[in-house]
Amino acid sequence: MFSDPSTIIPQLDLQSGARVADLGAGSGFFALAAAKAVGGAGRVYAIDVKKDLPQKVKNSAVSQGLLNVEAVWGDVEVVGGTKLKDKSVDAAIIANLLFQLQDQDGFFAETTRILKNKGKILVIDWKDSYGGLGPKASEVITADQAKTMFEKAGFRFEKEINAGNHHYGLVFRKI
Repeated sequence: MFSDPSTIIPQLDLQSGARVADLGAGSGFFALAAAKAVGGAGRVYAIDVKKDLPQKVKNSAVSQGLLNVEAVWGDVEVVGGTKLKDKSVDAAIIANLLFQLQDQDGFFAETTRILKNKGKILVIDWKDSYGGLGPKASEVITADQAKTMFEKAGFRFEKEINAGNHHYGLVFRKI
Protein backbone atom coordinates (compact mmCIF):
# COMPACT_ATOMS: atom_id res chain seq x y z
CA MET A 1 0.00 0.00 0.00
CA PHE A 2 1.40 3.38 -1.03
CA SER A 3 -0.61 5.63 1.26
CA ASP A 4 -0.86 4.95 5.00
CA PRO A 5 -4.32 5.67 6.41
CA SER A 6 -2.99 5.56 9.98
CA THR A 7 -0.87 8.65 9.25
CA ILE A 8 -3.34 10.34 6.89
CA ILE A 9 -6.57 10.18 8.91
CA PRO A 10 -5.18 12.10 11.93
CA GLN A 11 -4.49 15.03 9.58
CA LEU A 12 -8.26 15.31 9.00
CA ASP A 13 -8.76 16.22 12.70
CA LEU A 14 -11.83 14.03 13.20
CA GLN A 15 -13.54 14.49 16.55
CA SER A 16 -14.62 11.70 18.86
CA GLY A 17 -18.23 10.85 18.03
CA ALA A 18 -18.05 12.12 14.43
CA ARG A 19 -19.96 10.47 11.61
CA VAL A 20 -17.82 9.68 8.55
CA ALA A 21 -18.64 8.26 5.11
CA ASP A 22 -15.89 6.42 3.25
CA LEU A 23 -17.16 6.81 -0.31
CA GLY A 24 -15.91 3.99 -2.51
CA ALA A 25 -14.44 2.28 0.55
CA GLY A 26 -12.88 -0.60 -1.37
CA SER A 27 -10.86 -2.73 1.06
CA GLY A 28 -11.68 -0.34 3.87
CA PHE A 29 -8.23 0.76 4.98
CA PHE A 30 -9.39 4.37 5.40
CA ALA A 31 -12.73 3.37 6.97
CA LEU A 32 -10.93 1.33 9.63
CA ALA A 33 -8.49 4.15 10.41
CA ALA A 34 -11.41 6.59 10.64
CA ALA A 35 -13.30 4.20 12.94
CA LYS A 36 -10.36 4.25 15.35
CA ALA A 37 -10.21 8.07 15.16
CA VAL A 38 -13.89 8.70 15.94
CA GLY A 39 -14.07 6.11 18.71
CA GLY A 40 -17.01 4.09 19.94
CA ALA A 41 -19.36 7.07 19.99
CA GLY A 42 -18.67 7.73 16.31
CA ARG A 43 -19.87 5.92 13.23
CA VAL A 44 -18.16 5.16 9.92
CA TYR A 45 -20.14 4.17 6.85
CA ALA A 46 -18.06 2.08 4.43
CA ILE A 47 -19.86 2.48 1.11
CA ASP A 48 -18.99 0.69 -2.10
CA VAL A 49 -20.82 -0.25 -5.29
CA LYS A 50 -19.10 -3.65 -5.48
CA LYS A 51 -21.50 -5.85 -3.57
CA ASP A 52 -18.98 -8.00 -1.68
CA LEU A 53 -16.65 -5.23 -0.48
CA PRO A 54 -18.72 -3.53 2.27
CA GLN A 55 -19.22 -6.84 4.08
CA LYS A 56 -15.50 -7.60 3.87
CA VAL A 57 -14.80 -4.21 5.47
CA LYS A 58 -17.37 -4.94 8.19
CA ASN A 59 -15.75 -8.33 8.86
CA SER A 60 -12.30 -6.71 9.13
CA ALA A 61 -13.70 -4.10 11.51
CA VAL A 62 -15.32 -6.68 13.77
CA SER A 63 -12.14 -8.78 13.82
CA GLN A 64 -10.30 -5.65 15.04
CA GLY A 65 -12.92 -4.90 17.67
CA LEU A 66 -14.26 -1.89 15.76
CA LEU A 67 -18.00 -2.06 16.23
CA ASN A 68 -18.67 1.43 14.87
CA VAL A 69 -18.35 0.55 11.17
CA GLU A 70 -21.48 0.11 9.10
CA ALA A 71 -21.21 -1.64 5.73
CA VAL A 72 -23.33 -0.09 2.97
CA TRP A 73 -23.74 -1.47 -0.52
CA GLY A 74 -24.50 1.69 -2.48
CA ASP A 75 -23.69 3.90 -5.41
CA VAL A 76 -21.88 7.16 -4.57
CA GLU A 77 -22.66 8.57 -8.03
CA VAL A 78 -26.44 8.57 -7.60
CA VAL A 79 -28.43 10.96 -5.42
CA GLY A 80 -29.69 8.78 -2.56
CA GLY A 81 -27.32 6.00 -3.61
CA THR A 82 -25.35 6.00 -0.34
CA LYS A 83 -28.61 5.32 1.56
CA LEU A 84 -27.54 7.94 4.13
CA LYS A 85 -29.81 10.73 5.37
CA ASP A 86 -29.43 14.34 4.24
CA LYS A 87 -26.72 16.23 6.17
CA SER A 88 -25.91 13.14 8.25
CA VAL A 89 -22.10 13.01 8.12
CA ASP A 90 -19.41 15.32 9.47
CA ALA A 91 -16.78 14.16 6.98
CA ALA A 92 -16.35 12.14 3.82
CA ILE A 93 -13.28 10.25 2.62
CA ILE A 94 -12.63 9.82 -1.08
CA ALA A 95 -9.54 7.70 -1.60
CA ASN A 96 -8.31 6.61 -5.04
CA LEU A 97 -11.76 7.20 -6.49
CA LEU A 98 -11.68 10.34 -8.64
CA PHE A 99 -10.24 8.63 -11.71
CA GLN A 100 -12.95 5.96 -11.50
CA LEU A 101 -15.97 8.28 -11.42
CA GLN A 102 -18.33 7.92 -14.36
CA ASP A 103 -20.82 10.59 -13.21
CA GLN A 104 -19.03 13.45 -11.46
CA ASP A 105 -22.20 15.55 -11.24
CA GLY A 106 -24.05 12.71 -9.51
CA PHE A 107 -21.13 12.13 -7.18
CA PHE A 108 -20.93 15.78 -6.14
CA ALA A 109 -24.70 16.02 -5.71
CA GLU A 110 -24.72 12.98 -3.41
CA THR A 111 -21.67 14.11 -1.45
CA THR A 112 -23.20 17.56 -0.95
CA ARG A 113 -26.48 15.98 0.14
CA ILE A 114 -25.03 13.76 2.88
CA LEU A 115 -22.46 16.23 4.30
CA LYS A 116 -23.47 18.51 7.14
CA ASN A 117 -22.97 22.24 6.64
CA LYS A 118 -19.24 22.96 6.94
CA GLY A 119 -18.55 19.22 6.69
CA LYS A 120 -15.08 18.15 5.53
CA ILE A 121 -13.98 16.07 2.59
CA LEU A 122 -10.64 14.29 2.49
CA VAL A 123 -9.46 13.51 -1.03
CA ILE A 124 -6.58 11.09 -1.49
CA ASP A 125 -5.60 10.23 -5.04
CA TRP A 126 -2.70 9.23 -7.25
CA LYS A 127 -0.10 11.85 -8.21
CA ASP A 128 0.81 9.91 -11.34
CA SER A 129 0.58 6.54 -13.05
CA TYR A 130 3.23 4.21 -11.69
CA GLY A 131 3.77 1.48 -14.25
CA GLY A 132 0.52 -0.39 -13.80
CA LEU A 133 -0.14 0.64 -10.20
CA GLY A 134 -3.03 3.03 -9.95
CA PRO A 135 -4.74 4.64 -12.93
CA LYS A 136 -3.50 4.80 -16.49
CA ALA A 137 -1.55 7.98 -17.17
CA SER A 138 -4.45 9.34 -19.23
CA GLU A 139 -6.85 8.84 -16.30
CA VAL A 140 -4.84 10.54 -13.53
CA ILE A 141 -6.62 13.51 -11.98
CA THR A 142 -3.99 15.89 -10.67
CA ALA A 143 -4.28 17.80 -7.40
CA ASP A 144 -4.91 21.02 -9.34
CA GLN A 145 -7.66 19.34 -11.38
CA ALA A 146 -9.21 17.98 -8.17
CA LYS A 147 -9.16 21.45 -6.58
CA THR A 148 -10.94 22.88 -9.61
CA MET A 149 -13.54 20.09 -9.58
CA PHE A 150 -14.36 20.47 -5.89
CA GLU A 151 -14.39 24.27 -5.92
CA LYS A 152 -16.69 24.25 -8.95
CA ALA A 153 -18.98 21.87 -7.02
CA GLY A 154 -19.22 24.35 -4.13
CA PHE A 155 -16.49 23.23 -1.75
CA ARG A 156 -13.76 25.43 -0.31
CA PHE A 157 -10.17 24.21 -0.36
CA GLU A 158 -8.84 24.13 3.19
CA LYS A 159 -5.42 22.47 3.20
CA GLU A 160 -3.06 20.01 1.60
CA ILE A 161 -1.87 17.07 3.68
CA ASN A 162 0.93 14.55 3.38
CA ALA A 163 -0.43 11.40 1.76
CA GLY A 164 2.82 9.63 0.90
CA ASN A 165 5.15 9.65 -2.08
CA HIS A 166 2.67 8.53 -4.73
CA HIS A 167 -0.53 10.26 -3.57
CA TYR A 168 -1.74 13.76 -2.84
CA GLY A 169 -4.08 14.68 -0.02
CA LEU A 170 -6.52 17.58 -0.07
CA VAL A 171 -9.08 18.70 2.50
CA PHE A 172 -12.16 20.66 1.42
CA ARG A 173 -15.07 22.04 3.40
CA LYS A 174 -18.68 22.27 2.35
CA ILE A 175 -19.65 25.93 2.08
